[in-house]
Amino acid sequence: MKAVVLAGGYGTRLAEETEVRPKPMVQIGGHPILWHILKHYAHFGVDEFYVALGYLGDEIKRWFVDRQTLAGSMTVDLSGGTIERLDLRSEKWKVHLVETGVESMTGGRILRLRDHLQDGTFLVTYGDGVADVNIQELVAFHKEQGRVATVTAVRPPARFGGLVLDGSRVVRFSEKPQTGEGWINGGFLVCEPAIFDYLSDDDSVLETDALERLADEGKLAAYQHQGFWQCMDTLRDKRQLESLWQSGTAPWKLWK
Repeated sequence: MKAVVLAGGYGTRLAEETEVRPKPMVQIGGHPILWHILKHYAHFGVDEFYVALGYLGDEIKRWFVDRQTLAGSMTVDLSGGTIERLDLRSEKWKVHLVETGVESMTGGRILRLRDHLQDGTFLVTYGDGVADVNIQELVAFHKEQGRVATVTAVRPPARFGGLVLDGSRVVRFSEKPQTGEGWINGGFLVCEPAIFDYLSDDDSVLETDALERLADEGKLAAYQHQGFWQCMDTLRDKRQLESLWQSGTAPWKLWK
């Protein structure tokens, strides 16, 4: 199955990093968050990706080309002008890096990939979030539901701890509770080609032009994910993900 990663936005809320690189290239543990996302999908057997490029897309292309060219050890014979690869280390992925317009919206980027995706069910996610979603279970759920699309519903972690009060007295602190009972779209979508009927041009927004209309028509399912999920919207989010990675307890690292 093919997976689309939306990687073309400006990432303005993380301007400290994204003035010089696209958001998917912001590093966690020495690897771009895009790499973490692809590793996650590959762990569940997905190995063909369409990365929808936009803002600073050449930086993403350059990373993949450099990784393929420079990975592993090599011998450079300066006198003979030859390079021998000694232990080529590479992922078993096919990655299509597709220009989808600098100003295109999320739905517009997917629409530009229509010719590559209309032969069957495909996956879509954002290029700035990680989770421990079981992709195989997600796809099986989508097939059981028989709807045009399935979103992964998550409960976002609260930004701050809470207070439990008894009148004016503080009973205890509640550290980082979930934000009420609300669910949000956490990405990790499964779509049928029929979703293209809800997208018209580069200005189409996946969330409002497609998903909201599908919800109104009863054609959108929600896979409720109770495990870990975290987007990287701010510098604080980046630091939190980095801390988890460095501690060796990153919940999204399911691969070995």
